[in-house]
Amino acid sequence: MPHEITVQDLAAMIKGGTPVRIVDVREDWEREIGAIPGSLHIPMNSVPQRAAEFKAPEGTEVVIYCHAGVRSMMVAGFLEMNGLKGLASLACEIDPSVPRY
Repeated sequence: MPHEITVQDLAAMIKGGTPVRIVDVREDWEREIGAIPGSLHIPMNSVPQRAAEFKAPEGTEVVIYCHAGVRSMMVAGFLEMNGLKGLASLACEIDPSVPRY
């Protein structure tokens, strides 16, 4: 089962130099409002066709995020059911400087 990490966990991984692939599964219009710099954009509806893009080099953490954490957990679960392991869903904690929608 996929696990959930906090934004603090993700920040610590990045600061500590842990290789991480951050994948945004939101829609295009959501990404226009705000996105984590450097994240890969794979909207949830295109995940089955683009599942191979979630596979990361050995030792790289894969963190999936969306708006509230529901879609990212669903995507992580789907990918794990299809053979990818060690995926994390980012818990919802919105930066107050980013507009809510």
